[in-house]
Amino acid sequence: MKNKGLGRGLDALLSNNDEDKRPSNEGLTMLSTTNLVPGQYQPRKTFNEQHLDELTESIKSQGIMQPILVRKLTNDKYEIIAGERRWQASKRAGIDSVPVLIRDIPDSSALAMALIENIQREDLNVIEEAQGIKRLINEFGMTHEAAADVLGKSRVAVSNILRLLSLSQHVQNAILEHKIEMGHARALLSLDPDHQAMLCQKIISQKLSVRDVEKIVANKKAINTDTNKKNSDEDITRLENDLSERLGMKVNIQHQAKGSGTLKINYPNLEQLDLLLKKLK
Repeated sequence: MKNKGLGRGLDALLSNNDEDKRPSNEGLTMLSTTNLVPGQYQPRKTFNEQHLDELTESIKSQGIMQPILVRKLTNDKYEIIAGERRWQASKRAGIDSVPVLIRDIPDSSALAMALIENIQREDLNVIEEAQGIKRLINEFGMTHEAAADVLGKSRVAVSNILRLLSLSQHVQNAILEHKIEMGHARALLSLDPDHQAMLCQKIISQKLSVRDVEKIVANKKAINTDTNKKNSDEDITRLENDLSERLGMKVNIQHQAKGSGTLKINYPNLEQLDLLLKKLK
């Protein structure tokens, strides 16, 4: 299991809170586990049971090594900002009171802290991570660059993670259920939703590697390119024949891949040119 520190991003958020806004009892405090509630900005929907069991055993033998970060809701309720796994494991271990650090934290920082804490403590499912980053951007007006900075990631990495949310729901569910890996998902991005779902099912049933999927997608792109070129050539030929018949002159069309091209009308003599000009007026 990961056991990293809070990281530059979370430290920065903690230090950005004004000193005079912090409650006087912000130091280490013992609170009953019944007084704590899960954070509303917790990006993780499920916890790895094996890791939770391991943490429970660790807490039974060594106690809680790091306090839980909370903010006050009502007279006796506190919302967990970072440390929900420690809280869950403490309850499993039969511990009634846990050490907490109380801070006055705004919503935007609460979401960022919950997201950062989860990413750094244990591998967060990439779809849950993407959903959390999307909330930072949509609900609190962060740019990709700002979200990347607070999470300690590059802007490109954040953008690539967010792209996974454009996958079909079928594929996203497969990632959430750990049936396919992020590498599989990235290879599926270029396909339409129906083909994503079909290939996703094939990945699961045939246990395809990421490399296998990349080859399948590459072959499909090549086939589509050839098919599109063939269809385009047939369309151009039909258009050339139609124009030649209408004008009574041979027409050639040179169509470029980017959409530009040239139209060439061949006239046998000046008399036919005059006739063509009259038709075009």
